[in-house]
Amino acid sequence: MSTATPISVDEYLSTSYCPDCDFVDGKLIERNLGTPDHSNLQRVVIVWFENRRRELRLNAYPETRIRVSPSRYRIPDLCVIPPPMPRGQFLTQPPYICIEVLSPEDSFSKYQTRLDDYLEMGVPNIWVIDPPSRRGWSIAREGHFEALDGVLRTGDGRVAMPMAELFRSEE
Repeated sequence: MSTATPISVDEYLSTSYCPDCDFVDGKLIERNLGTPDHSNLQRVVIVWFENRRRELRLNAYPETRIRVSPSRYRIPDLCVIPPPMPRGQFLTQPPYICIEVLSPEDSFSKYQTRLDDYLEMGVPNIWVIDPPSRRGWSIAREGHFEALDGVLRTGDGRVAMPMAELFRSEE
């Protein structure tokens, strides 16, 4: 869904959408979600971070609005931030990690604008995970870097998440 008639930021922020939508330059942009693979992977990643919360001092939150620019609000599948969770109806500071889980109809070319928005905002770590292929990528200005060894890592080495642990619950 994309709105034909532009709406204001105020209208977007004061309206509830089910499911929630991104807001890009006056337009509502529908997000793909809801498949069992997508939902399960979100759940498993949240649990992975919860099990390491004290060690990493990070919390994972699903589908949290982020103001990436004055006219753009994105909702990553997961964002990871140090505690405490900021107050307010949306995040205004870059999360430590934004994680996107691909749905069957998603592609990198479709996601590139979203990923660019995170980069422009200054998100230091962006991960994309594809459930069917069990592959993951770290995204940077220089390109998309596949986790060929099966471990998604943050640029500073603080987090190393083995993807095999994410898919263990399916086996």
